[in-house]
Amino acid sequence: MALHEMSMKLISHVYWHQKTAFMLDVDQYSSWTMFAVEEGRFEYKIGEHEGDAGFGDLVICPPRIPFGRKTCGPLSFHFLQFVWLSDRSSEYEGEWQGKLTVQDRERLASDYRYLRQLQGWDEEITLHKQHMVMDLLRMVRIEQSSQQKALIETDELMEHARRFIMDHAYESLSMLDVAERVGLTAVQLTRKFRKAFAQTPSEFLNEIRLARARHLLEGSTLTLDAIAAKCGYENGFYLSRVFTQKIGMAPSVYRSRHRV
Repeated sequence: MALHEMSMKLISHVYWHQKTAFMLDVDQYSSWTMFAVEEGRFEYKIGEHEGDAGFGDLVICPPRIPFGRKTCGPLSFHFLQFVWLSDRSSEYEGEWQGKLTVQDRERLASDYRYLRQLQGWDEEITLHKQHMVMDLLRMVRIEQSSQQKALIETDELMEHARRFIMDHAYESLSMLDVAERVGLTAVQLTRKFRKAFAQTPSEFLNEIRLARARHLLEGSTLTLDAIAAKCGYENGFYLSRVFTQKIGMAPSVYRSRHRV
């Protein structure tokens, strides 16, 4: 949805201070619903979207979609309900659903402060509140657009780095090798790669290697050292340490549970 298409009507606003628990673990609403967190954190599940949210996060649920939620301690948040003033509102469900994060925390805190101060529901106050909520949504859209533009500029270089990691994942590969390949320092590579793919190059490399390790544990009788050699790890001890950390169980336990 483009900025010029963004138009909504606020129909409800309640500020909850230090709420310790929700009355219902799951609820459904007839209108669009937003939880805008000021303090504390809570867990949420909306369709395929789930995770936890805190200050800086807006969690949005479309109408008639189950909204699962659980506090992680005292929670202060703005409960907001609204309707989109557009015939295309049904198209927004995928775009405006789940957790949306605002990077401009100073402006976000200012909007929250005004929302707390605006009491009542006369026409003027309601318009002011609506302006604050629209500002929250516009911040998300503006920041998303800026991030997408930056990604376009770095995508080609980072795609080259990603392909190089895939092609050499099972060799003795260091992040310094990858960085030199694309003409960056290791720190620059990590920052740009994370921005492009939401994970570090080391995490991506381990993901590839561990996928092969799981496959070999399931379908072969190779020793751990032999598997480590085929996956690019120095030895079985190091593979075991990484595997246990990332998968949550030792390779021997994984093998016993998943043998083909």
